[in-house]
Amino acid sequence: MKRQPSAILDISRATAGKAVSMSSAQLYDTIGATYTVTRRTEPRIAARIWAALGDARTILNVGAGTGSYEPSDRHVLAVEPSALMRSQRLPDAAPCLVGSAENLPFDDQSFDAAMAVSSIHHWQDPIAGLREMRRVARRVVVFTHDTSDTGWRHRFWLTRDYLPEVADLLVGRPSVTEQARAIGARMEPVLIPWDCADGFFEAYWRRPEAYLEENVRRGMSVWARVGPDAERRAVDSLRGDLASGRWAERNRDLVDLDAAELGLRLLIA
Repeated sequence: MKRQPSAILDISRATAGKAVSMSSAQLYDTIGATYTVTRRTEPRIAARIWAALGDARTILNVGAGTGSYEPSDRHVLAVEPSALMRSQRLPDAAPCLVGSAENLPFDDQSFDAAMAVSSIHHWQDPIAGLREMRRVARRVVVFTHDTSDTGWRHRFWLTRDYLPEVADLLVGRPSVTEQARAIGARMEPVLIPWDCADGFFEAYWRRPEAYLEENVRRGMSVWARVGPDAERRAVDSLRGDLASGRWAERNRDLVDLDAAELGLRLLIA
């Protein structure tokens, strides 16, 4: 177990029993049972995140999940609302509290940095959560995606051709530009390598057969959110297009790419 600064240990003891509410908790308690099968740290993305953390030594990981992307050479405290996700953290992972991004139980500037990885799209109030991260830390690093009209859902063939329902999930959500503006962050694009080890939604952009696998889809919250009918229709349609060669014809420009720009972003403040 990583040793934590005494101030952080005191905070964790004081707040560990508090009840919180966060929209991702129920979702991941439902779909997260096999999360670690396909969701692993992608080292090339991890290098970008860790570089963005700079020289920070004390780090708060908000919406931490099973602990992917937590740097092992720094003092980390995790906050995660889902009991099932917390239960899958490794024994030597950072200490993890029940907590909500929108109401972090820490004093101002308690940490050198706060990070959030593939989490903010589940928060009930992303802007409030980002401002809380900014309040409790001197630096903020967020790995997220651009959900604007010119972003990933139009560039990514899975949402464009098979799962248009994703657009409905984004209604009323703040854009990545609004998120960055709320904390004074700069944005950096993050390319997805064709052999990405972390099985998030866009990860298999050059390996379409992966989306036919049940265990792969179960590691992606999007499928649970669009519902079983949309999932079944999308998978059946994709299976047919792979068999007929239609997918390969539509996406022949992807074959020679080593990495794709599908709207993933780092916000650094």
